[in-house]
Amino acid sequence: MKNILSMLIALLLLAGCNSRVKTIYLDQMDLSTMELGWGQNQVNKSVDGNPLTVAGQVFDRGVGTHAINKFMLGLGGMGKLFSAMVGVDDESGELASVEFFVMGDGRILWQSGIMKKGDAAKLIDVKLKGIQKLALYVSDGGDNINYDHADWAEALITFSGEAPVPAISTKPEAYILTPPSPTEPRINYPRIFGAGAGKPFLFRIPVTGEQPVKISATGLPAGLKLDENSGIISGITLKVGTYKVEISATNQKGKDTQEIEIVIGGKLALTPPMGWNSWNCWGLSVDQQKVKAAAEAFVKTGLAGHGWAYINIDDGWEAAERTAKGEIYANEKFPDMKTLANDVHALGLKLGIYSSPGPKTCGGYLGSWEHEMQDARTWAGWGIDYLKYDWCSYGEIATDTSLSEYQKPYLTMRKCLDAVDHDIIYSLCQYGMGDVWEWGAEVGGNLWRTTGDINDTWASMSGIGFGQDRCSPFAKPGNWNDPDMLVVGKVGWGPDLHETKLTPDEQYTHLSLWSLLSAPLLIGCDLEQLDKFTLNLLTNDEVIAINQDPLGKQAVRIADDKDKQVWMKKLSDGSMALGLFFTGSNIPEEAFTWNGEMQSARVGITWNELGLQGKQTVRDLWRQKDIGIFENGFETVVPYHGVVMVKVSPVK
Repeated sequence: MKNILSMLIALLLLAGCNSRVKTIYLDQMDLSTMELGWGQNQVNKSVDGNPLTVAGQVFDRGVGTHAINKFMLGLGGMGKLFSAMVGVDDESGELASVEFFVMGDGRILWQSGIMKKGDAAKLIDVKLKGIQKLALYVSDGGDNINYDHADWAEALITFSGEAPVPAISTKPEAYILTPPSPTEPRINYPRIFGAGAGKPFLFRIPVTGEQPVKISATGLPAGLKLDENSGIISGITLKVGTYKVEISATNQKGKDTQEIEIVIGGKLALTPPMGWNSWNCWGLSVDQQKVKAAAEAFVKTGLAGHGWAYINIDDGWEAAERTAKGEIYANEKFPDMKTLANDVHALGLKLGIYSSPGPKTCGGYLGSWEHEMQDARTWAGWGIDYLKYDWCSYGEIATDTSLSEYQKPYLTMRKCLDAVDHDIIYSLCQYGMGDVWEWGAEVGGNLWRTTGDINDTWASMSGIGFGQDRCSPFAKPGNWNDPDMLVVGKVGWGPDLHETKLTPDEQYTHLSLWSLLSAPLLIGCDLEQLDKFTLNLLTNDEVIAINQDPLGKQAVRIADDKDKQVWMKKLSDGSMALGLFFTGSNIPEEAFTWNGEMQSARVGITWNELGLQGKQTVRDLWRQKDIGIFENGFETVVPYHGVVMVKVSPVK
């Protein structure tokens, strides 16, 4: 095949020798604008950093990428030929499937058909005469992007005149929908909180309003106390039960009174955890100062007043070895975990940590294998409130891929967490293997990852989010499906950060969909670099209220018309939350709108489809205003890759 490709190039060069024909390989270009659904593009390597290999055939050069993959080039009519060998890299998962497209000026010039792992590489030989804009595209084959590792091997453009120029897509300007929080005090969500009896209790009442705000409470269980200035409830109570606590918040502008339910001796995570995780911004470069700064930013920016509470350390904190007694300790980046926990707790926030049931974590640090009880006691002694337990190297020691083997390490750690004297929320991270949503609660998980890692692209976020419908029946208070962390703001997986690649409309879709899904909301960006748009996106209390609704239902897809979807979530007050989405059909012609040229569509739903009768009031949740009363249904204009999120209630 490589000989055929070389002959084609040589013939073209001979034919065009009088036209000063030039060549440039794809791997020689600036690939910073090449989008992919997961990981990072690799030059002369696969996306996982291995030799480019398709069906056993090794290629010396090319670009390793991952579906969905997009790259746009300006040719200015000077192109002659695009040639390449393409296929699914051998490192891909067994179910990988992709389709390659080459497009010129919006027309499909070549397509591979569906290609799977093991299929021989296919030769591309496309003439580019007169083409102004060239687009290379790899689809997910119509299923999902999981393990879709794709190779543009030996990819070469011949041209005359100026060299091809990678297109710089113009990102639409951010626009703010959420009105500012009122100066009057407002008690926000969550309004239900579970804790263990006889264990340290900590809950910061989420309150906004012009400072100072004084907070009072009546009906607290014995042993708990409230700081009227900070709104932090702390202490230890032995009294098992459900307590209806009346909270009042007062400032010079007014007063708000709400009921908060405290459940002692039952489940933790009665609403999806809301917080921050270090991985999507700092990766393995996380350190104690960055974590402390994130906690302080929760208070400074006001995020804590909107219910954001968990500050979670991901991989990279562990020392290289254990003590002589087998105890784990932190590396030099975290000089004092106990002090860090105390500092976070003093703000009324919680501290999370990360480990693996295997000998090593994903980043190559120490896991908890054969030291589960020791580690649980260490974390409890530090004051850790949340554990992310990542499968990683356990797969290398697992005896098989049976359901019992998937469950085994998580059951082991669950027993250890139950034995310590500190509440620790338990997050299972094993990427959905064995349909974990069906049994995650049985092994004591408070939440469980349903998918692979998210990336800050539309392909990744939408592929994950809109694929959660099958998990919906298994979400309930204390047990949540986790489609991974939020990719808004400045991210980068450490230490170099960049603005999320999601457009503003895609970010509204991201927050809306995760809220409808009752998903854990874990911010993944640098909190010290929050811009006004991102902060506004994360502080809409009516959207957060949908995520934190105590009924604990996860949304289901009600309508799916190729490029339009409607999702519905039942709420505790008898109303419904709806997300009306314009996803786009994800075909190459539409995927390659040039320079950010977008479109919109009308999306609607009838009350009959929702099982409703009579007139309904519709409220726009992002804009926090009533739209009107509708008799038969609701239809609205939705931007490309965007959403309109509403609450539907019977007319009173």
